[in-house]
Amino acid sequence: MPTPPRNDATAIDPVKLDRLAEVAVKVGLQLRPGQDLFLTAPVTALPLVRRIAEHAYKAGAGLVTTLLSDEEITLARYRNAPDASFDRAAGWLYEGIAKAFDNNTARLAVVGDNPMLLAGEDPSKVARASKANSMAYQPALEKIAGFDINWNIVAYPGPSWAKLVFPGEAEDVAVTRLADAIFSASRVDGTDPVAAWAKHNAALQSRTAWLNGQHFSALHFTGPGTDLTVGLADGHEWQGGSSTAKNGITCNPNIPTEEVFTTPHARRVSGHVSSTKPLSYQGTLIDNIAVRFEEGRIVEAKASKGEEVLNKVLDTDDGARRLGEVALVPHSSPISKSGLLFYNTLFDENAACHIALGQCYSKCFIDGSKLSPEQIAAQGGNKSFIHIDWMIGSDKIDIDGVHADGRRVPVFRKGEWAS
Repeated sequence: MPTPPRNDATAIDPVKLDRLAEVAVKVGLQLRPGQDLFLTAPVTALPLVRRIAEHAYKAGAGLVTTLLSDEEITLARYRNAPDASFDRAAGWLYEGIAKAFDNNTARLAVVGDNPMLLAGEDPSKVARASKANSMAYQPALEKIAGFDINWNIVAYPGPSWAKLVFPGEAEDVAVTRLADAIFSASRVDGTDPVAAWAKHNAALQSRTAWLNGQHFSALHFTGPGTDLTVGLADGHEWQGGSSTAKNGITCNPNIPTEEVFTTPHARRVSGHVSSTKPLSYQGTLIDNIAVRFEEGRIVEAKASKGEEVLNKVLDTDDGARRLGEVALVPHSSPISKSGLLFYNTLFDENAACHIALGQCYSKCFIDGSKLSPEQIAAQGGNKSFIHIDWMIGSDKIDIDGVHADGRRVPVFRKGEWAS
């Protein structure tokens, strides 16, 4: 019988935790008076969840609805559930969530579970359950990917995650260290985090303004194991930091964030690329990814670790072998400087330039809110049940912006902005 989890909340600075909750509501969501909030979190994150609920109601939230997950319950399924159940998901739940989004409910996700929780479970069951869940989640995911509503993701230092990041430390020490890393990356270690985020958003938006003014037709990445041309979608638009959702609310979807990103053309990616950091996916560490693209599609994929899982992901649907996002992050970003591998995309993607397999974001098109799915596809936007980021940037990567007439402009040199 598993032992009850220890309460490591005492290892976490309560003042900074409260600031994180405040930032999630005021910066991450910019929750409006009367707006409902749907919140998901691991049960270990209750100390943060309670503070978020308090700040949400103080901001005028109509109703805060919380859905908690638990690692032991998740493992109980993989170890005891009948085999056929792994091809099913709670479609009724996602239909309800999609309906809530239709009614302008804001979305907040707290991440904090052990990213490698399922590493010891049957990879076939993990892949089947993930695919069933992705398919059932599609009606709700479309509202997020289409940026219909204001949404946000923040992190909490769960004990099992902390032990993964700091394996040599005692649990309470590991939790404290991960909490400090989260607070620093989330810019809540100063006395006025809301102002710190306003300054950071302005810096990111100056980068997107320059990129949007260039109207590049492609980006060319070169470096060790990488010679990749990423065509950009017709009418693409660079985004970064805060963005305005279709409901008119300006929010910061990811806390932390260091990236500027846009939509590649799903049929105009060619060449080869190698990952520069491991990808933690559904409990499997996929390392040293090397893929080759032809006409936008991955035609060859290898990995030194987790290759079987990678290939299962690529077989999810046709769009899983094509790109839905390309993002630029300088090697000198605070998360990169920390030297930590978080095993969590929310953090690791903000340490390096990255690409994402699968679904594109409609907001990364000029007037994207007015485009139909058919128009987005015609302009090069990708459609898929998945959206998985993996890191391709380092201090050895150069990036050129390529204009339609072939002119080249330096964008990155040795992992940093060229100007």
